[in-house]
Amino acid sequence: MGIRLPVFIGLRYITSGRSDGFGSFVTLFSFLAMSLGVMVLIVVLSVMNGFDREIKTRLLEVIPHATINVPHGLEDWKVLADSLQQHQITAAIPYIDGQAMLTSRSYFQGVSVQGVLPDASHNGLLSGSSPLAAQVEKLQPGTYGVVLGALLARSLGVQVGDRLLLTLPELTVTPLGVFPRVKQVTVLGVFQVGAQIDSGVAFMHINDLGRLLRMGQKVSGLRLFFDDPFVMPGLSSLRADISAQGYQLETWQQSMAQLFQAIRTEKTVVGLLLSVIIGVAAFNIVASLVLMVNEKRKDIAVLRSLGMMPPTITAIFRTQGGVTGIFGVACGVLAGCLLAPNIGAVLAFVEGLVGAQVFDPALYFITALPSHLQWPDVILVGSLGVVLSVLATLYPAWRAGKVPPAEALRYE
Repeated sequence: MGIRLPVFIGLRYITSGRSDGFGSFVTLFSFLAMSLGVMVLIVVLSVMNGFDREIKTRLLEVIPHATINVPHGLEDWKVLADSLQQHQITAAIPYIDGQAMLTSRSYFQGVSVQGVLPDASHNGLLSGSSPLAAQVEKLQPGTYGVVLGALLARSLGVQVGDRLLLTLPELTVTPLGVFPRVKQVTVLGVFQVGAQIDSGVAFMHINDLGRLLRMGQKVSGLRLFFDDPFVMPGLSSLRADISAQGYQLETWQQSMAQLFQAIRTEKTVVGLLLSVIIGVAAFNIVASLVLMVNEKRKDIAVLRSLGMMPPTITAIFRTQGGVTGIFGVACGVLAGCLLAPNIGAVLAFVEGLVGAQVFDPALYFITALPSHLQWPDVILVGSLGVVLSVLATLYPAWRAGKVPPAEALRYE
């Protein structure tokens, strides 16, 4: 009975409707603010998770899962590739990496030139649905063709069939002096992945780039692919084997570490900023309970006169504030979990109403707002809301327990 009585009275204070209009408004506002804050935080975190997953999915279509880099070049790459099959690798593809400058009639830009082997593309680099697959297959040895990203082609003002000058940092000695190595190349294809690769990478046939860099039969290293790039079974033994041979192994998580760290930092900062909404809702709970305590001073005095102890009085108002906050958190979690997976459809509906696009596919490379609901985020947001709701009740409940009954009833 000692526990049920304060709970009963606290719930009665919420549902009786006898409080003053302003106090009721503040209580309702506290509930709505808590619900809205929790819902918005869950939806925004889900959208950021969706962008993170979308970026990883698109990048893994065009970048290797791991790379073996040989600083001075690898000549007999097939022997090394065959020796790596024991490490559960699905494909080991040679590549050549270089830096160059592409020059069109009006523009120029520095790029990373990747020499690839189109015949091996189906084994990993350009699997199935990759937007690069059909384009890189156009590369033939001896044609000195290039495949450019959409943003790079746009910045150079070129399209398929146009010619460019490829300038390499290697020097060529001629009777007229020393000049950088320059080769005219033809744009054979343009791809669009929706990542940084679109703006700074050009692909050539590995034989053509190797000839321009005078690498002979050497390659820069091997690109490795696994069945599951997120697990990569056999990676530990592979790393030990590669290190023993004096080569360097870099996974896609390492090569893209700065990008994904920036995404995680952005998610953390946005989460902290949006948590302010929940904090404001918690302060509203404090305000509503303080108003309620002032309004119920006479009731508190009567209960104290009947023998109710201060801890029981505080429990009444903790119940009232806690139920308001926790119920708001529950409604916010429910609304967030329902809205987050469907935020793309909601955004499309809003765009249809206003007749404008929020995310232009030409700029953001997405046609729908991605969202990925993760239960750890839901639990974290819900727990934050519950903790702040409970903490918000402590001071007003303590004040209620300190109300002197004689003073409150003096003029009654």
